[in-house]
Amino acid sequence: MDVLIFPMQAENAGPMARYMKDHFSFCGVKKPQRALLERPYLKASLALPVPALIQEIFRNYRKPEREYQYYAIDLAQTNIARFSLTDLAALLPLLAEKSWWDSIDAWRKVYSTWVLAHPIELKQVYSFFYQHENFWYRRVAINLQLMFKEQTNTELLAQAIVADLTTDEFFIQKAIGWALRDYSKVNPDWVRNFMQQHSLSKLALREGSKYI
Repeated sequence: MDVLIFPMQAENAGPMARYMKDHFSFCGVKKPQRALLERPYLKASLALPVPALIQEIFRNYRKPEREYQYYAIDLAQTNIARFSLTDLAALLPLLAEKSWWDSIDAWRKVYSTWVLAHPIELKQVYSFFYQHENFWYRRVAINLQLMFKEQTNTELLAQAIVADLTTDEFFIQKAIGWALRDYSKVNPDWVRNFMQQHSLSKLALREGSKYI
């Protein structure tokens, strides 16, 4: 498979890095252009044997510029129908590398998409993240069922939230509110009762009660 190289665009790189609190360097390729550049490579990736694809995901994810982490995750998302549970497990170490809300939420979508196609494996995938020592993984546990609507397993949703109710971490409390807000669109009574029965942070309560 040919190697995708993003062009350096210095006029964009600085502002993009500042937006991400200077945690990462950027080539300066904005999302619309990145999508166009990625398109033929993502299409070609569908012909790669899965072991080679996973190597390609790792190789790109470990490049310094942030666009390559986005591309690596896009490779995974594009090929999600080809992955087994073992393949998903093989990708887990990457969530601990270069972690920030943008990469973690993109990885969450990868795992959520796979679970929606394999609902019988929900608990197994959830177990990858629940009570993990790294709070970024726990953010995935909380938000794993975003947009599952009526398919949401409320037992797991409640369990993930309760485990981190008192965690003093903005991105965890934001995730709790996000999960509750999303589920309130289909089951506001459940969310309302959950909020009444548990002591939520101001942030989680504000976010979670937006639609109820």
